[in-house]
Amino acid sequence: MYDAVYKYSLETILEHITVCNRRFSEINSSIDFVSTEHGKTLLDAIVTRLQAIGENIKNIFRKHNLLETNYPEMEWSKIIRFRDFISHHYEMLDYEIVYQICDNYLPQLKSIVTKELSKFN
Repeated sequence: MYDAVYKYSLETILEHITVCNRRFSEINSSIDFVSTEHGKTLLDAIVTRLQAIGENIKNIFRKHNLLETNYPEMEWSKIIRFRDFISHHYEMLDYEIVYQICDNYLPQLKSIVTKELSKFN
C-alpha cells in the first residue's frame, strides 16, 4: 500500500509547506503581499511552492486515493484545481486567497502529511 514514491512525495510536500510557512511568517496581512517589492517576491515564492504542493498531490492521486480515503475532511480537489489555476491563469491570482490558504489551510495540510508520514516508521 505504501511505497517509496508515495513517501518521497509526502516528504516533498512537507518541505514545500515548511518553506511556505517560513516565508509567510514575514506577512502580517494580505496587503503585505502587494505593498512592497519584498512582499511581491514573497507572494511569487509562496505561490510557486503552493503550485508544487498541488502538483505532488495531483501525482499522488494518479496512483491511489490514500489521502482522500484517510482524510476526507481536506478539500483535495480544490488543492489540485488551485495548482491548475496557478499554472494557467497566474495573472488572475488573488493575493488574498493566497493569504487565506497560508493562514488557514497549510496548517491542516501539514498535520495530515505529518500524520501520513508517521505510518512509514
